[in-house]
Amino acid sequence: MADPRAEILARVRTALRDRPAPGPVPREYATTREYPDVVELAAERIADYRAEVRRVDEDGLPAAIAEALRQRAPRSMIAPPGLPRDWHVDGVEWLTDEPPLTVDELDAAGGVLTGCAVTIAETGTIVLDAGPGQGRRALTLVPDYHLCVVRARQIVATVPEALARLTPDRPLTFVSGPSATSDIELDRVEGVHGPRTLDVLLVG
Repeated sequence: MADPRAEILARVRTALRDRPAPGPVPREYATTREYPDVVELAAERIADYRAEVRRVDEDGLPAAIAEALRQRAPRSMIAPPGLPRDWHVDGVEWLTDEPPLTVDELDAAGGVLTGCAVTIAETGTIVLDAGPGQGRRALTLVPDYHLCVVRARQIVATVPEALARLTPDRPLTFVSGPSATSDIELDRVEGVHGPRTLDVLLVG
């Protein structure tokens, strides 16, 4: 029996035999846009996804982390490798991912605290690339609560600007609000594919 895939590809090649070779893909589209305040735009768009957003300054960051955790009262928090030590505030049990936590341990944790690689203001999307202070993908997908720190210098206006900052061979996780989906009757269900609660601290 002939290989179906090979047969289909052969038919495609035959159909395209008299077509000119493809040229370069034009990329004259706009890659950036100017906004009066890209940080404020990011805050608005992230909040549109039902995430809790707070603006803080650098000196007030540890206190803001402590306040967020006081309000959510998680039983424990995961600290990815490379998370700044002054983010490990008192009043909560901190779990390290070295050696890697099991899935059961991740599920039992109250939440995770991370930084990010870049944030897209137009879409309200936070991107993690498993760098220092972000950890492996499972850390932000299994726990029910994600507290994320985003610095103003990490915010760009558009998707093309964000992609220019990212390394494509890293494991990228795009976060647009807490995890949510809808069934056929459009009933919203949260926490299916990741945390049901997302708090974001915008620094700067």
